[in-house]
Amino acid sequence: MSGLARILRSFGCIVSGSDRSENHAVHDLRKSGIDVIIGHDRENVNGVDLVVYSLAIPQDNPELTACREKGIKTVERSVLLGQLSAGYDTAVAVCGTHGKTTVTSMLSQILVETEMDPTVHIGGVYPPIGGSIRMGSRELFVTEACEYRRSFMNLYPNAIVVNNIDEDHLDYYRDIEDIKDAFQNFVKKLPDDGWVLGNGDDPLVRSVLERSGKRSVTFGVSEQCTYRMAAASEDPNGYVSFDVIKGESVIGHANMAVPGMFNAIDALAAIAAADLLGADPAEACRIIGTFTGAGRRFELTGTLNGAELFTDYGHNPTEMKNALYVARKRCQNGKLWAVVQPHTYSRLKSLFQEYLTCTEKADVTLVTDIFAARENDPGDIDSKMLVDGMIGKGIHAILTRTFEEAADEIRRGVKPGDLVITLGCGNINLLNDMLGNAPA
Repeated sequence: MSGLARILRSFGCIVSGSDRSENHAVHDLRKSGIDVIIGHDRENVNGVDLVVYSLAIPQDNPELTACREKGIKTVERSVLLGQLSAGYDTAVAVCGTHGKTTVTSMLSQILVETEMDPTVHIGGVYPPIGGSIRMGSRELFVTEACEYRRSFMNLYPNAIVVNNIDEDHLDYYRDIEDIKDAFQNFVKKLPDDGWVLGNGDDPLVRSVLERSGKRSVTFGVSEQCTYRMAAASEDPNGYVSFDVIKGESVIGHANMAVPGMFNAIDALAAIAAADLLGADPAEACRIIGTFTGAGRRFELTGTLNGAELFTDYGHNPTEMKNALYVARKRCQNGKLWAVVQPHTYSRLKSLFQEYLTCTEKADVTLVTDIFAARENDPGDIDSKMLVDGMIGKGIHAILTRTFEEAADEIRRGVKPGDLVITLGCGNINLLNDMLGNAPA
């Protein structure tokens, strides 16, 4: 939403908005000259021509209700993003259950530094482009494509990157087959001269590509992939270096500046996509070596009593496991603290068994209240149930419902050499602000 606000403002529109609470996105929008009101009120829409809303907003929201009563046009976020994408010669959509923001950020940095001048829309913050968007030429548009409620079906891409397909958003999707079908239908939207780049090591992605009827290209570590990672090595801190092979030829060598094999796979996807778009692959590999991460993706935010403080956007068990794998590599001699803010009641319920062990690499797991986002409390799931289940699996878990309780627990126990990481896509990063000073 914040990225779209900036894009519309760059087109000359007068833009304002509202949110339910203060947060970093609100502060950044105000700094850029966009007025944001805290609290949703029907009076906020007076005098506007169009209201853009996200799927997180219920239809009985007072502002949407006022729009219907007053005849003010409304459009859902992904529909507007789709309309924007249709105005570019080449629109690249990066989709997948995990890693969309990272791949989009990596690809954008490559395209910017190889002077291809992309317009970029990222579902997060990437400092090298100044936030979540970059206004470039009308020839090339790169955007994240979210599968939630099939919102990516509103886009008009002629190139698609499918990073992976996994269980998530089970408040909307029936099961993993339903999720796969959504990706299948999205890929089918490609024009006849379009292409799809997919993870050849993911059987669900491979199935989508095989059934698509479109020009398909693969990336991965297995021999059958078009773009293949080879001679990969990981240093003691988790940083991976690897050769990129296309067909039978080595086209570049990458030394990662962000740790974790999952980030290296994301990098391979970005390098392959850049090559398909016409960038020099060896130069793309060099640029990847300067990529230091998007906002809230294993981001160092400060220190506390000699302990490092990180935040990570990971909000389902797979992503939390990945973040903690990297954190454990970095924190080899101290205590690793994980602070989990479960995101939505439905996600915790549907992936409950996976949540129970996703922080097993941490020495201490603190669990806050569930971040409801778009949902109401159903009354049958609670953070205490998660903590009790984790304890049953041998996890040292503690219920700290509020950020204040979590901060007190950390301040009492944290020591030099420890690492604290907050996990979630709600407002858990505000706990980092409470705890420590910004890194030098």
